[in-house]
Amino acid sequence: MVIDFEGLFQAMAPLVEGAAMEDRRVGETFRRLMSSLMTFDYVVVFAYRGKERPIDLYSTFDAKDHVLFVSLYQAGPYLLDPFYHAACAPKPGVWRMRELAPDRFFSSEYYRTYYVQTGLAEEVGFFVPVSGQATVVLSLMRREATGSFSAAEFALLKKAEALVAALVRHHWADLDRRFDAALARTGRGRRKMAHPPADGVWRHLNLTEREASIIELVLQGHSSESIGLRLGISTGTVKVHRRNVYRKLGISSQTQLLSLYINSLGH
Repeated sequence: MVIDFEGLFQAMAPLVEGAAMEDRRVGETFRRLMSSLMTFDYVVVFAYRGKERPIDLYSTFDAKDHVLFVSLYQAGPYLLDPFYHAACAPKPGVWRMRELAPDRFFSSEYYRTYYVQTGLAEEVGFFVPVSGQATVVLSLMRREATGSFSAAEFALLKKAEALVAALVRHHWADLDRRFDAALARTGRGRRKMAHPPADGVWRHLNLTEREASIIELVLQGHSSESIGLRLGISTGTVKVHRRNVYRKLGISSQTQLLSLYINSLGH
């Protein structure tokens, strides 16, 4: 694709206007910037802070796709998303989904039952830490018919990283206040979030801290070998814990485990 320099310069105009813009206008500015560089099918921008419900800052989905990519995602599946975990790390920069995904992500139950529904060939994200513990992730998505981003396109996105980060930090600097306001509306404060919803699932299911750590990594798409390396225990120990969890929960498959997890989040 030939770079549309006229479109690029027009999209940059709001960046020099000074005053902070509302969410949709910031998102549209980002979309126009990226559209001048390459083609893609969707844009979605989420703000993350810990295990709190992500804030949907901007997206280009129609009503049907918004349910899958935003509403359903915010209800709990975000906790298993590689982009979410990279945002919490945080890992600033531009990343492909496949660079961040655990070694068994693409064969995980989460991928098969949720992510595959998106019909995406690839997702690339700009990760921009802002105030406090919040990180904004601006995702460009391509459906299977469009295909993956080429090496040249990805290199171009990396060159645009500084400009995108400046856009985010100037216009979305008050996200901690917005997260606090969201917690206040649900009756939770930061202290109560010491035991956030996902952790409450494991307490409800009577799992030990070690069992909870292992089973959450299983759901994210880590193999027993990867889990062992992350937690500093042997692969055999990981497998013993997994068997114990399955027996304790009365299940025999990862499909049942994911279903139990999502249902528990709903409660």
